[in-house]
Amino acid sequence: VHCLMCFASAPDFLSLCVSLVEENKLRSGACVWRLPAREAPSLGSSGTLPSMDEMCQLRGHDGQVKCTLWHPGGEANRIVSLDHKNLRLWDLNIGSSSAKEVSSTTLDVRPTFNHARWNPHLNCVQVATAVDSSVIGWDVRSMKRTFTIDNAHGQLVRDLDFNPNRQYHLVTGGDDCLVKFWDTRNSSEPLKTCKNHSHWVWSVRYNHFHDQMIVSSSSDSRVVLLNMSSISSEPLGQADDEEDGEEREARQPIPDGVLSRYEEHEDSVYAAEWSTADPWIFASLSYDGRVVINRVPRAIKYKILL
Repeated sequence: VHCLMCFASAPDFLSLCVSLVEENKLRSGACVWRLPAREAPSLGSSGTLPSMDEMCQLRGHDGQVKCTLWHPGGEANRIVSLDHKNLRLWDLNIGSSSAKEVSSTTLDVRPTFNHARWNPHLNCVQVATAVDSSVIGWDVRSMKRTFTIDNAHGQLVRDLDFNPNRQYHLVTGGDDCLVKFWDTRNSSEPLKTCKNHSHWVWSVRYNHFHDQMIVSSSSDSRVVLLNMSSISSEPLGQADDEEDGEEREARQPIPDGVLSRYEEHEDSVYAAEWSTADPWIFASLSYDGRVVINRVPRAIKYKILL
């Protein structure tokens, strides 16, 4: 298992990207598993926890499946899968435990898919993909291109994420050590470019509640907490006429840049994710298996809230 996804729209299911050996051949694929009924944990007769049931397999992939993405808008029967050449949309039939391919697109010979992210806006019909050093958006209904950011990075684009509060804003991280912010309506130049890592950027994530905060992780063993107030949905800076000087100064936005650096890891940090329940907590995972959970510094938290 090299990728596991569970999403709020489908809390009873897990999607797994796996590599299996069958008849002395390595086969890659993806499958969906149903979790046991959510109730008080109890041990079975053998002293083990209840097992999961495989619901269906997502077949027909060419090579390793890079990721699976659950529909962000609450449709638990919709899931996207990505291998190095193909992007596929699936319709899950929970009753019959089967999956039907709804639409798909295949790349030309040269470029390859690296990663994908579902756009939570625009009725959730758009998926953005990292294709070598570029980013391409797709309408999953027709699999036609909706936008293209050519040469978004000087090298491979490793990860991307949509701003949860601004529908056309996107952040990317690449092998050129950069984190870039884009408006997909005008992508000739990035809105902002940050170089806070000394090696490949593996993960970039917007905070689900306060989109001025972004966390990035890299194979330089660091996790960086960024602030981008100037291009967020909460720019601040507009003080009330009745506020005195001290109140107006207190409401000034936090300058764009690094809020904090975290160096608890000793190996490449491949993933960083925000908590979906607490906007001030995020976790990071490194190659050596270490998981570190951090909080946004209290001073920054109160600055954002007040």
